[in-house]
Amino acid sequence: MGSRILILDCGSQFTQLIARRVREARVYSEIHPPTRSLEWIREWRPDGIILSGGPSSVTDVGAPTIPIELLDVAPVLGVCYGMQLIAHLEGGAVVGAGRREYGRAEVEITDASGLFAGFEAGERTTVWMSHGDHVETVPPGYVATARTGHNVVAGFRHESKPVHAVQFHSEVAHTVRGAEIVENFLFGVCHCTADWTPGHFIDLEIAKIRELVGDRQVICGLSGGVDSSVAAALVHRAIGDQLTCIFVDTGLLRLHEREQVERTMRANLGMKLITVRAEERFLSALAGEGDPERKRKIIGHTFIDVFEDASADAGQNAAFLVQGTLYPDVIESVSATGGPSATIKTHHNVGGLKPDMKFGLIEPLRELFKDEVRNVGRELGLPEEMVGRHPFPGPGLAIRILGDVTPHALDILRRADAIYLEEIRAAGLYPDIWQAFAVFLPVRSVGVMGDGRTYEHVIALRAVTSTDGMTADWFAFPHDVLGRISNRIINEVDGVNRVVYDISSKPPATIEWE
Repeated sequence: MGSRILILDCGSQFTQLIARRVREARVYSEIHPPTRSLEWIREWRPDGIILSGGPSSVTDVGAPTIPIELLDVAPVLGVCYGMQLIAHLEGGAVVGAGRREYGRAEVEITDASGLFAGFEAGERTTVWMSHGDHVETVPPGYVATARTGHNVVAGFRHESKPVHAVQFHSEVAHTVRGAEIVENFLFGVCHCTADWTPGHFIDLEIAKIRELVGDRQVICGLSGGVDSSVAAALVHRAIGDQLTCIFVDTGLLRLHEREQVERTMRANLGMKLITVRAEERFLSALAGEGDPERKRKIIGHTFIDVFEDASADAGQNAAFLVQGTLYPDVIESVSATGGPSATIKTHHNVGGLKPDMKFGLIEPLRELFKDEVRNVGRELGLPEEMVGRHPFPGPGLAIRILGDVTPHALDILRRADAIYLEEIRAAGLYPDIWQAFAVFLPVRSVGVMGDGRTYEHVIALRAVTSTDGMTADWFAFPHDVLGRISNRIINEVDGVNRVVYDISSKPPATIEWE
């Protein structure tokens, strides 16, 4: 492993963005809770440590904290709450601001070194603030490096140790020179090497997989989506024919999904592939269940049951199961590995597995964000139409049907979704969209078709732009494209008389509806 940065999550909504900015600079980063012991942190051997922002006041009972000795383990950058925490521990004064400061602000650089190398003393720059408390007095041994127009400390550094802090969020795009500040910390302060590349990751992961697996057999649950396809290709590169891919037709897939997967994985990649038709099994298990969390768990458990049966039938005696779990899945499912960030949903690859499953797990992508997975896939030689596909959830269309999952609802949703994606591609918009899909709503609406009154189903359309799925904005379709999509769905899909478009961003909404 090359250079790496440890991010301690104090509860900020932007913690994942810090990890992204570090990785964009080609330095590996991981998010962990601030409760990690000093011994654990020393053994992890970070090249630098970043303390994230957070909603607490440093004087609150139970507020996130760190042992003061951590400031001597590696170079440290405190961001927002992280800055206030350093000031509090080191003897500075942190006070309530009287009112919350949120949004764009201008700060003046007073010390053009360290984080602000390349700036000029006296220069003003636009940053993004999000805080209630502020540092009134810098700690002994520290000097201010930036101030706001109201002479409030916006940055400081230790006089001799590599400890730096800023009151604003350098990781968000609204901070104009934020990437430069982050890179100054990584390369100027921590002296990291920019070695986090797809090729480097593949080499490391192949060695780990070979050491773990030895001569044993492995199976992979292949969906045909980006994550499972890249995971399968990576493991196949490592162990070849020791891998058997099992594609489960759950009955919850998109139109013609099974045929596409079989054609691509067998013909293009030469993998051993077993197809299991399990539609009835999944639909029976889901019958009458409308709760989204329970649906995810049912699907996850049924997957493992099917894998166990399929591997036994194939005589593989597989010891390991490959899953395409990504880092956002881990963060969202485990509350930032135990930190104070909120849990959003249970991903079936992480939170829904049976505790008595017989397989060991291989999750070769669990350290990666989505765009990193795509780049690894390209490095492995996968076709662009595969690595460029929009994300598709493991539970499939079951979580895009709000309420009971029935064959009737699935049939309507499949056809509507296929028309939607076909029109997006025809308009040349597919590469501009992070994820687009249709949702079957558990309501009916009144309509008029011909001379008759109808009372039929409603389809919601969702399309978002994003970098990694952690935050997302709704996609602004040209009105004529939305009009064509709506007309085709209503005219060509029996049972639908109304189409609506979701214009919610994440946050506050999630990308998926369930």
